[in-house]
Amino acid sequence: MESTSKKRVKLHIFGIVQGVGFRPFVYQLAIKYSLKGFVFNDGRGVVIEVEGKNAKLSQFINDLKLNSPSLARIDYIEQQDIDLVNDEMFSIIHSETTTLQTMVSPDISLCDECRAEMNDVHNRRYKYPFINCTNCGPRYTIIDNLPYDRHNTSMEHFNMCEACTEEYNDPTNRRYHAQPIGCFDCGPNLKIINLMEDDFENDQGLVKIAVQYINDGKTIAVKGMGGFHLICDATNDAAVLALRLHKHRQKKPLAVMFPSISCIKKVTKLSKTEEKLIVAKERPIVVVQKNKSRYLSKFIAPEIDRIGVFLPYTPLHELLLQEVKKPLVATSANLSDEPIIRDDKELFKKLHLVAQTSLTHNREIINACDDSVVMDVYGEPIFLRLSRGYTPKSFYLQNKSKKKVLALGANQKNTITLAFDNNIIVSPHIGDLNSLEAFDYFLRTVETFKRFYDFEPDILVCDKHPKYETTKWAKEYIQKYTHIELIQVQHHYAHALSVMAEYNLNERVLAFCFDGTGYGDDGTLWGGEVLLATPTEYERIVHLKEFTLLGGEKAIKEPRRIALSLLFEYFSITEILQMDHSLVKSFTKNEIETFYLMRERAINSPKSTSIGRLFDAVYALCDNLQGVFYEGQSGLVLESYAEKIMTHDSYHYTMNEGIIDCKIMLEEIMSENDVQKIAAKFINAVAKIVIDICLEYRELPVVLSGGVFQNKLLLQKCIEQLKKNSMRYYIQHQTPINDGGISLGQAYYALHI
Repeated sequence: MESTSKKRVKLHIFGIVQGVGFRPFVYQLAIKYSLKGFVFNDGRGVVIEVEGKNAKLSQFINDLKLNSPSLARIDYIEQQDIDLVNDEMFSIIHSETTTLQTMVSPDISLCDECRAEMNDVHNRRYKYPFINCTNCGPRYTIIDNLPYDRHNTSMEHFNMCEACTEEYNDPTNRRYHAQPIGCFDCGPNLKIINLMEDDFENDQGLVKIAVQYINDGKTIAVKGMGGFHLICDATNDAAVLALRLHKHRQKKPLAVMFPSISCIKKVTKLSKTEEKLIVAKERPIVVVQKNKSRYLSKFIAPEIDRIGVFLPYTPLHELLLQEVKKPLVATSANLSDEPIIRDDKELFKKLHLVAQTSLTHNREIINACDDSVVMDVYGEPIFLRLSRGYTPKSFYLQNKSKKKVLALGANQKNTITLAFDNNIIVSPHIGDLNSLEAFDYFLRTVETFKRFYDFEPDILVCDKHPKYETTKWAKEYIQKYTHIELIQVQHHYAHALSVMAEYNLNERVLAFCFDGTGYGDDGTLWGGEVLLATPTEYERIVHLKEFTLLGGEKAIKEPRRIALSLLFEYFSITEILQMDHSLVKSFTKNEIETFYLMRERAINSPKSTSIGRLFDAVYALCDNLQGVFYEGQSGLVLESYAEKIMTHDSYHYTMNEGIIDCKIMLEEIMSENDVQKIAAKFINAVAKIVIDICLEYRELPVVLSGGVFQNKLLLQKCIEQLKKNSMRYYIQHQTPINDGGISLGQAYYALHI
């Protein structure tokens, strides 16, 4: 009797359930089980009222949980029995705006169904560069506010034609309530802006015109989903060099967009995981190993054996690559230390020397969003940049937060994190906050997320570094809003916490936090830290021996200064001047004496314990004396050297009272001539340091975090030994292992105190 009796339930679905085809999925499910009622979006998620026979309702709810749309993610379902209404049908009704808590869906690459339609000469959207449906297309980048309805997006100014309106209102159509829906008659259209010639607009031949510029060896700007790319022929040395020259990007690797996975395989060696990542719906840039093919320009990623590859993710990119039929450099359009450009006027104001031609369109990018960057380590993704396709990144909290937390992240690779109720939300990559434009982007992102979730913080969390822009802003903010609590979290502790947050760890861990720079509790620049950490406290138990950075920030750009400072730690100036080594010979006698005085008198010579800076020093000791041109260059070059030689040998070190001393290692390196051996034995030595310490704390789970672990070879060697010794370990796989994860760690701390 119970299975045939009738009742009505109200379901409130929380998670990523808007803009992902969830309501039509519910509608079709209700029809399948002959249920009546309605479904609508509200500010917290999706609300369903449904009535029918008990057995059918049970099947409906089970299907709801197990077979939801591929882009949806259900975190929690509130369910209550309510009075029968005896509806005559099931319907989708208009959204209600309440408290804003639903998760914003990330932007998703072109789906196979839309791709097939775009390539079908008989389809009305044949070669339409903005084709999309509920399974693909822009989300976050076009949203101005929640709920995710067309009038709250940059599509509000495009009035749908009769055909699109019919699709939009048909619950059985995959474009039902696809907010960016459009076609040639009613949607966004292309335009070519050329500083030297007349503009072209609303012409289906514009892609061919753009391709002609590319084939002529020119760089053009292409407006993508979250900003502009600078694009040129990746097989043309002159074109790539011209892009580097005008963008002032001498050696930093350039990402390459390929027409197909088979084309990528011609120039790289792919693992199964790398291939899966490349073709995934998120379409990240995947850092993979080059092969010996000479098809691509040698200037794409000079001096290293890695390259960032990806497939087109918008229909416009797809059409461009179909036409050009070869790989293209596709690098973010921005000036150094500034965010990706999303506006035509700003593009030509700042980058007119780089690109005089723009293939653009009239759909506004409301929220800029750069490409995500990921690498595969033992079948797991390691994120170097978390952005388009994956963010906003949300986590569900089992225990509801009583406070609203806004964590402001680090100064480099900045992200912000919000925590409220049962939600933790990590923003897309914001970038390095070294310019006014970058900090404006940070402030804009803060305001965007506050607007999305009707959010005003009770707690601000920031780094301890007094010169971080985020720290200064936080202190000014609480002076204005005195009811808000400010918490400052040490940088490397936040690294450890970011891993703990991803795995919801509440136990004590042994955390290796290796990076370039972080403000230490003693006022020095930490970066080679081993911590005993819980969600509420930590103890620094091991660190690299301090050395000076001669000239402060300048030493980071000129690693030979760091190598010289290491010599000062262990040798007299007389001994150094007598050394027959290329590093020493790169300085004059007067320069060495001046630097020695700087160190002795502590003039612009901050102390550091950074493993990242140790990598810089070894890079210089490998006869790389011209400085570095981008962050992480030293690690990538050393990794390329080390990959060429198979050895388990490593340099030696000593440790006394928790201080790692590299004197023996330095002496051994100075006596070595083969740079491949130096790199391999050095990376082996760093891995050995990690494992040796782990063996002293066998009972504790191990956490690895910080930018140094972006070195794939080092991370692999650590994992190999941790597995060999049957140790439990944790590494981030959903959030960046570098400073992009700091805000998550900061928020996790605030939730536990």
